Amino acid sequence: MALYLGLLLFSFIVTSLAIVPFIDLLYRLHFTHRAETSGLTTEASSASQTLHNLHRWKTGTPVGGGVLLIFLISLLYLFLFPLLSRSGIYISTNFPLKEELNILFFTFISFGLIGLYDDLLKIFPKKSLPAISRTTKHMLKAGVAFFCGLLLYQNLHISVLNLPLVGIWHLGWWYVPASAFVIYFFASAFDFTDGLDGLAAGLLLVCLLAFWVISVSALDTPLSVFIALWLGSLLAFLYFNVFPARIWLGNAGAVSFGATLAVISLLLGKSASLFVIGGLFVIDFASSILQIGFYRLFSRRLFTIAPLHHWLQVRGWPEAKIVQRAWLVGIIFSILGLWLS
Repeated sequence: MALYLGLLLFSFIVTSLAIVPFIDLLYRLHFTHRAETSGLTTEASSASQTLHNLHRWKTGTPVGGGVLLIFLISLLYLFLFPLLSRSGIYISTNFPLKEELNILFFTFISFGLIGLYDDLLKIFPKKSLPAISRTTKHMLKAGVAFFCGLLLYQNLHISVLNLPLVGIWHLGWWYVPASAFVIYFFASAFDFTDGLDGLAAGLLLVCLLAFWVISVSALDTPLSVFIALWLGSLLAFLYFNVFPARIWLGNAGAVSFGATLAVISLLLGKSASLFVIGGLFVIDFASSILQIGFYRLFSRRLFTIAPLHHWLQVRGWPEAKIVQRAWLVGIIFSILGLWLS
């Protein structure tokens, strides 16, 4: 455990040194939030206008923290993990090492690229970038999620789901769409939850701590090292992301981090526990799905606005209060998920 804590601290220091120059670079590149493309005014309702007014002052906040974290974590892993192996440290794995790392980093980087393209379209809408519809974007995420599920099934031969209090379900080939659903769901859920300063990043920190405990207990060294480096970078980022944020993750980080969290749970055989550990991501995303479904069925809104964190904000809750309460609830969900797993 001392090794993992050392890696966490090293990752924290490296990210802390890099993030301020990176924020300055984002300002110079004008890679900043644009109010007119935020999506907060798509609903013609008083609640949407209220929310827009509450967030108007955030225009100009740098977007792209996810890009920095994906780059640094990948670079640190590429440098440090072979060094650990050559140092005589015993590497314990539950799967073939190369295949496990391929799936982990394919998810981490590929979903990041999908999110980054979406960021570019939002920040530079007048540039000559081929636009993609919302449906196409969701189909692309679903396709990559399906490919990740296929890799888990074919390369790592995972075909079971471990359900707490129920037992093990042998799914066979049906594991591919089931795992793809988990990956797609959390990629989208994280993206929806990343709407307030420090909300999604803080909840992710809590979830990762829970899965770090599980990975260390499972003696999966590659995964434990990855989570340690991710936690260190995330802690440094969160210092600049809490209210009032000096930098945001952007879609690159949101989509990538949600999908990778899901893959980690699948590698550890704890995908069912993920829906408890990441319960607030599930609740926030579900509130948006219910809002859309209710409106299509009855032509009226179930909530004045969705997702849940925006509904609370429109009702008068201060942003910092919503985030702090969410972190506390997230801790309880993580403890419950650990107990179940």
